Amino acid sequence: MVEYQKNQEVEVVVNALGNEGEGVGHTQDGYTVFVKDALPGDVIRAKLMKCKKQYAFGRLVEILTPSKDRVEAVCEKARVCGGCQIQEIAYEKQLEFKADKVKGNLVRIGGVKNPPMESIIGMEDPWRYRNKAQFPIGRTKEGKIVAGFYAGRTHAIVPVPDNDCVLGREVNAKILGKVISHMETYDIEPYDEATGTGLVRHVLIRCGYSTDEIMVCLVVNGTKIPEEDALADSLMEIPGMTSIMLNTNMDQTNVILGDQVRTIRGESYITDQIGDVKFCISPLSFYQVNPVQTEKLYRKALEYAGLTGKETVWDVYCGIGTISLFLAQKAKKVYGVEIVPDAIEDAKKNAALNGIHNVKFFVGKAEDVLPKQYEKHQIYADVIVVDPPRKGCEQAVLDTILKMRPKRVVYVSCNSATLARDIKTLAEDGYVLKAVTPVDQFCHTAHVESVSLLVRGQMWE
Repeated sequence: MVEYQKNQEVEVVVNALGNEGEGVGHTQDGYTVFVKDALPGDVIRAKLMKCKKQYAFGRLVEILTPSKDRVEAVCEKARVCGGCQIQEIAYEKQLEFKADKVKGNLVRIGGVKNPPMESIIGMEDPWRYRNKAQFPIGRTKEGKIVAGFYAGRTHAIVPVPDNDCVLGREVNAKILGKVISHMETYDIEPYDEATGTGLVRHVLIRCGYSTDEIMVCLVVNGTKIPEEDALADSLMEIPGMTSIMLNTNMDQTNVILGDQVRTIRGESYITDQIGDVKFCISPLSFYQVNPVQTEKLYRKALEYAGLTGKETVWDVYCGIGTISLFLAQKAKKVYGVEIVPDAIEDAKKNAALNGIHNVKFFVGKAEDVLPKQYEKHQIYADVIVVDPPRKGCEQAVLDTILKMRPKRVVYVSCNSATLARDIKTLAEDGYVLKAVTPVDQFCHTAHVESVSLLVRGQMWE
């Protein structure tokens, strides 16, 4: 085999997509090259940036023959921005890639020979779906204050064209324009990660999909922003503006939000509705970013739970109670656990807001609370629903599920690799994977959500 070198340009035939949406192809003699922005069916010229014995990472130089599935990106910054990885792939092919990704991980990692896949749930209109966006604020080399997103695998800000990301709500552009104008008028510096100086770090915007309520939360390296009232007056001119908040984050960290939040104007939360359940959402709350797909996801989870009104249900990693309250409408009793105290406070408010009384929420690590409530207080479960972070379930959570032996486990996942790992653990102790439905929560990105049903042994009929 030819020995390839860094900076060498090679012709590559791309035949697959990798886990993060990068093209995977081969040179004429079979050397594997991973290239961002390359698609299956492309023939490209790539510059090798990092070479190993069996493979290399390359940069797309030229598309020699485009894939039949290649489409023109809607956003001119799609390639350099880290927000979208696969915007140049026809949407139906995006769905195929995501369904195959879930299935492939279940086979390779989970050891499931023939995964019981249901059709992926896509969107009719896969644009303008994000109800939340976090825009870092910085300066260009020319000194202009800009809002944008980070380039892939870096903290270099790619300015959003006209402050308008096509995955977010149109109102974001107007909000960012007002914030940047205020900063320019009053000589307010954006935060500089390298030096830890400057004031404005991020602008967090949340929108209620069903209510059109808007929250703006300024994340600052301090406790106030100059001429707050003038900024609030300007932002309140925008229809639907409900909450203007200030979040203090004075740590030199990649974590966006600090712990201290103060209301500048309006309410400390906004409201939204998924199906017939209403929610209060604070700046620190976890809330799914795609409400249209979230309702479909939760209804599928409810279907898999198979509730008749007699069941006790645990909702592990419950957040602000979104799934819990859906389940409570069909269950006898629902218990939720979440590590974020503010989220649990929101969950309790949401239960009261909806007049739902058959739920109880616990603050703490799921791996601590679940075993304690089961072993010391004998709180068991007929059904357990888990919706963990990307790292999947903690081993103590899986161990407690296996001790409780619920009839059904409904697993909502944002990472099919850790989903597959956890399914393997449950399967080794008698659980059978009965159904998996991928859901496209994050259109034009490489991420995919899914909901899976596992049942204990032969108890499923």
